[in-house]
Amino acid sequence: MPQSHAQVWLHIVFSTKDRRIFLQKDTFRAEMFRMLSHHVKQSNCIRASVGGYYDHVHLLVGLSRTITIAKLVEKVKTETSKWAKHHKDGTSIFAWQSGYAAFSVSHSLMSTVDTYIRNQIEHHAKMSFQDEYRRICEKHNIEIDERYVWD
Repeated sequence: MPQSHAQVWLHIVFSTKDRRIFLQKDTFRAEMFRMLSHHVKQSNCIRASVGGYYDHVHLLVGLSRTITIAKLVEKVKTETSKWAKHHKDGTSIFAWQSGYAAFSVSHSLMSTVDTYIRNQIEHHAKMSFQDEYRRICEKHNIEIDERYVWD
């Protein structure tokens, strides 16, 4: 076959360093979501949705055939961290945690994941990021070591 085709959808999750509430201000958080989306697109990936809460973000991304998950996340985190450090509502100490999670998403479940991501504010009225992350990992049969997952 002379052409290559792929359709790989990912639900990517990462938090701020030490889960600090850097994203508490609504306008700054909304701008951060736009910047995250922008850098996903700059990486030639498809941006479907971005959401999150005061201390973490979720992205639904169609992965390009030309970039690895690790390279995409590194670029998005690096560029948005630089942006946040110089934004009027940001802070010079803004940082993302060093790790991330990436979960595969079936095309048939994209709208469910999209709704989940877009409703993070309501979702976190009832649940912390740590509890949410544990639940997502459990659902995907991923064991986490609590000593190393919360930087």
